[in-house]
Amino acid sequence: MDQPQSHIVVLGAGHASGSVVAFLRQYGTAAPITLIGDETALPYQRPPLSKAWLKGETTEAKLLLRPEKFYADQNITLRLGARAARIDRPNRTLLLEDGEKLNYSHLILATGARPRRLPAVDSLDGILHLRTMQDAERIRAALQAGGTLVVVGGGYIGLEVAATARLAGMNVVVIERENRLLARVASEPFGSFIEDSFRRKGVQIELGCTIETFVSEGGRVRAVQLSDGRRIDCDAVLIGIGAVPNDELMRESGLVCGDGVSVDHSARTSDEAIFAIGDCTFRPLPLYDTSGRLESVPNAVEQAKQAASAICQRALPKPEVPWFWSDQFDLRIQIAGLRIGVTESIIRGDPASSSFAVFHLDEDATVRAVEAVNAPTEFMAGKQFINQGKRVVREKLSNAAMSLQDIAA
Repeated sequence: MDQPQSHIVVLGAGHASGSVVAFLRQYGTAAPITLIGDETALPYQRPPLSKAWLKGETTEAKLLLRPEKFYADQNITLRLGARAARIDRPNRTLLLEDGEKLNYSHLILATGARPRRLPAVDSLDGILHLRTMQDAERIRAALQAGGTLVVVGGGYIGLEVAATARLAGMNVVVIERENRLLARVASEPFGSFIEDSFRRKGVQIELGCTIETFVSEGGRVRAVQLSDGRRIDCDAVLIGIGAVPNDELMRESGLVCGDGVSVDHSARTSDEAIFAIGDCTFRPLPLYDTSGRLESVPNAVEQAKQAASAICQRALPKPEVPWFWSDQFDLRIQIAGLRIGVTESIIRGDPASSSFAVFHLDEDATVRAVEAVNAPTEFMAGKQFINQGKRVVREKLSNAAMSLQDIAA
């Protein structure tokens, strides 16, 4: 399968890269693999950072995708704490910042994304972001009962940290410039339910406003001044205003990029020897006949399978339904599909019970997406419906007493 000079280089040491090296071995390649990461930790899970890690309910060892012994046993060379400087595509060489050159037969880029920042306040103590284990440690140190945390941005990461901080006994204020939470990523009824739930838990939510200035004292943030003139004193501020793909290296090397580096159905870039997977990619979404960038563990694993299959000359896996999850207070949030081409939304169950789902249909009553709260059965059924392109009877779907198996059109 592999030529003697084969060498697979994986840049990035997150969930996507940790998965792809395992799939490469599982699918049969014996080529040497080098995995490069700018963090010193082995590839680890990031979703628990905003929840179990902040609560002190897990350890670094439990976060690891695989123990260090796995990489040694599988002939995978680890180059942690290292950064790439340049891709020399004509010579198939990756140049590291320390001057080392790595020749590759296949290069897999899994550089992820980074939090969107506000440069004017980055130098202040108490300004927090969440992406890495080190970021999470700084946030955990700031979770002091009785203190006040301001969360800028009402997206999933911000809300997860807000919920954890509130459970730790902090006063929490969420600042969102849109007129509702989760405006970019969730439907109106779903976002309204989350907002009501957070308010009931004592989280202060300020919608339709922005921060005019950050008030500091001695190099540390002490308050935020809102655009309407109000001042909110605080002990720390979490910036959660989205993420940007780490695609600078790809752009500099001339690879085709969109919102991230562009890849095909096999996770291959515009260079046949280079693949890209995970949060850094602008990828096809075949179930929706479009392309986009997804930030989720399932997406990272799916693309890892695609790249490993292509490199190992296996049949490509069938496209998967995009899905996501989030834990906030006692809410288990599960989302399948994308609200693309949706013309109607139907609520199944009672939001007042904190167990319900919102099904999103197109004009033919085909299920395109489902948002579920503490409703795993609806989530799994909705995910299956999306995969099968199943049409449903609207009146039956809204009747929670009727079995999901009996709602097909």
